[in-house]
Order: sequence, then C-alpha cells, then structure tokens
Amino acid sequence: MKNYLFLAAAIFCETLATSFLKKTEQFTKPLPTLIFAVAMITSFYLLSHALKGIPIGIAYAIWSGVGIVLISAIGYFVFKQTLDLPAIIGLLFIIIGVLIINLFSKSTVH
Repeated sequence: MKNYLFLAAAIFCETLATSFLKKTEQFTKPLPTLIFAVAMITSFYLLSHALKGIPIGIAYAIWSGVGIVLISAIGYFVFKQTLDLPAIIGLLFIIIGVLIINLFSKSTVH
C-alpha cells in the first residue's frame, strides 16, 4: 500500500509540474520554471520509491495514464481548452485501462 501512496504523490507532483509548464512560457518566467522543475524532480523521486514494490511497466502506465487524465481536466477547467468527443472517449479508455490493470492484473502488488 505504501508503494501506491508514493505513486499517488508522484502523480500529483507530475500533474502540478505539467500544469506549470505552460506558465513557464518556454522557461522564460523564473517562478513557474522553478515550480515546474522542483515538482518534476520530486515526482521522479517519489516514482522511484513506488518502484520498490510496483513493477516499472505497471507503475509507469498508471503514472502516465492518470497524469494524462488529470492534465486534460486541468486544461479544460483552468486553461479553458476544449475536449471533443474523440478526446473524451480516448480519456475514458485510459481510465478503463488503468482500472483493468489495478483490478485484474496479477502483475500489480496490492
């Protein structure tokens, strides 16, 4: 369970970092750039701890899949970016894939 807490924290930090990536304006804004860098480094640090008990492929699939969904939601609600029907369907497939991995795969550690 501890490994999944590390993974959740890594996902949060990666989502925070990616959210600030747009605000860095190609790394010309110091504060958003600093937040991006610290959050991304922290994310990888936490992900490395999650890998102590979760296979790398499974952890990375969850980390990236959940991150994609969260960033898409932030893009929609914060940055007012639209999502069309194919994008929403694709995001649903990502969510379904993460659920299948966690609920049915024997490769995950629970």
